[in-house]
Amino acid sequence: MTATTGDLAGFLREQAELGELRFLTCGSVDDGKSTLIGRLLHEAGQILDDQLATLEKDSVRHGTTGGDIDFALLVDGLEAEREQGITIDVAYRFFTTDRRRFMVADTPGHEQYTRNMATGAANADLAVLLVDARHGLMTQTRRHAFVVSLMGIRHVVLAVNKIDLVDFSEARFDEIRVAFEAMSRRLGFVSVQAIPISARFGDSITTHSPRLPWYDGPALLAYLEAVDISDSTQRPFRMPVQWVNRPDQSFRGYAGTIATGAIAPGERISVASSGVGATVKRIVTMDGDRLSARAGDAVTIVLEEEVDISRGDVVTTGVAVAVTDRFDANLVWLSEAPLYPSRGYLLKLGTSTVAASVTRILHRVDINSYERVMADTLRMNDVAHVTLSLGAMVAVEQYAANKDLGGFILIDRLTHSTVAVGMVSAVSDAAGGVVWQKQTVDKLARAGLKQQHPATVWFTGLSGAGKSTIANLVEQKLHAIGRHTYTLDGDNVRHGLNRDLGFAEADRIENIRRAAEAAKLMVEAGLIVLVSFISPYRGDRDAARALHGPGEFIEVFVDTPVDECRRRDPKGLYKRADAGLIANFTGVSAPYEAPENPEIRLYTTSAPAEVLAERVVAALRARGLFVG
Repeated sequence: MTATTGDLAGFLREQAELGELRFLTCGSVDDGKSTLIGRLLHEAGQILDDQLATLEKDSVRHGTTGGDIDFALLVDGLEAEREQGITIDVAYRFFTTDRRRFMVADTPGHEQYTRNMATGAANADLAVLLVDARHGLMTQTRRHAFVVSLMGIRHVVLAVNKIDLVDFSEARFDEIRVAFEAMSRRLGFVSVQAIPISARFGDSITTHSPRLPWYDGPALLAYLEAVDISDSTQRPFRMPVQWVNRPDQSFRGYAGTIATGAIAPGERISVASSGVGATVKRIVTMDGDRLSARAGDAVTIVLEEEVDISRGDVVTTGVAVAVTDRFDANLVWLSEAPLYPSRGYLLKLGTSTVAASVTRILHRVDINSYERVMADTLRMNDVAHVTLSLGAMVAVEQYAANKDLGGFILIDRLTHSTVAVGMVSAVSDAAGGVVWQKQTVDKLARAGLKQQHPATVWFTGLSGAGKSTIANLVEQKLHAIGRHTYTLDGDNVRHGLNRDLGFAEADRIENIRRAAEAAKLMVEAGLIVLVSFISPYRGDRDAARALHGPGEFIEVFVDTPVDECRRRDPKGLYKRADAGLIANFTGVSAPYEAPENPEIRLYTTSAPAEVLAERVVAALRARGLFVG
């Protein structure tokens, strides 16, 4: 694998062109993924003598290979993995040969760890999909092949492992190879290379094995060293702006990591969001100015002209990037909490983070059969095709063309945990064409005529807490002093706008979404809107807040203990819920997530409704919503 002196220049040029190869291993449980990686590290000379000695000792204690070295223990670092003999987390390893640098991800085989496997696939260019020669294609083989395809990986090695356990049978190898090629035809792989191997004994890992005389293809490592993956520098220039670098008045630069393409001083760029163009003056790095930069380089670009650019913008050349607030995507759901359409999340794409929700689940994919299945919710490890709506316009491209501008994650607003990973599949021509129509008589003009500042005052609390009673008194008091108001009451809205909704969790989420959108429109009309809904989920109330401008959303927590609400029970609902006659009743059979930091908190057991309403009016006056 070492280049000769005479061919050194060509070798270095070839190595630079190939670059680092990021690949993952996947397959069913016990197919030998960790063993294969350990063997690759050993054959590549990446294991030091003391590490090898430790591995020999560990093989006696934890190994599954009798008296032989168990190379899987190099990768199965978690104690739980060693005790169970399986991989449950994603383990990354780096190694180098004379021809190439490698980053390999060892991913889990169990179905419940599909999300870990998707994580490993997100940064990979190639997948080594292992199949046990004894068992052939398994359900997890189909599952992992589909997820690999979904994550944009177009190059696959079908490693038929444990070929020694089927007497190095050519017929068995061909049977598995033909079956996989037929199965994967619809997955869009650019290349599929089938290789018979024995990871335990090293057959066809680095060199041809004398025990496989019928196989005339490449050994695994030789193939990985030579495989040519698509070069992102051949695509148009794209750089998401991470930071506006302004150390003093004399310097303004736009810092980021180039996603695709290349750039040089003198070239024209444009800002995706505005279409404004400018000329690159300098390319600045920690090591000084550069004459050019390419995909993967972290740089600061200085422009000749003054241009309005901020974090989250994308600077481009060539074909324009779509800027939209709606797109279709493939989604892998990672959270134990289910996905319900309309629930609000944060979406992080490139350097942009915006409010987002899944507005429609187009279909879920049964990745064991590749069939499309109708679904109204998603659970952990589900894969689906969905439509997303964003709270702001962002620059996106299809994931197949640009992982940086096509790949995203969804984040829970409260826990800040990642709940899904997604890949943009289509941007509708009309998606970015529906924009807010600016009107001459706007919100400020309407509110000014009413001599007030518009806002949504959102009353939340358990059923029977006193929300509607207090909101009604507040509106009476505001009306008496000439303020322009409207009340959206949860029960009343369900008679019209939301009459098609029930009380399941998905319906409750949609109930609040519609109420929040209606309140937003009324705020645009210049009104002070009083919203009285149980609104049990914190995330949904936060999503409602996100629709409003600064200071326009005031959360009022009508804090009444559930026992007191049950004692009052003005509509007899608690009695019916306790008898099992009402399902999903908040406070009894469904949860209520109390506000953590409401603008106003009202303890109804300490003061009558009249006094609490006066406190709300005083608080609104203090916030400057009106004078007098």
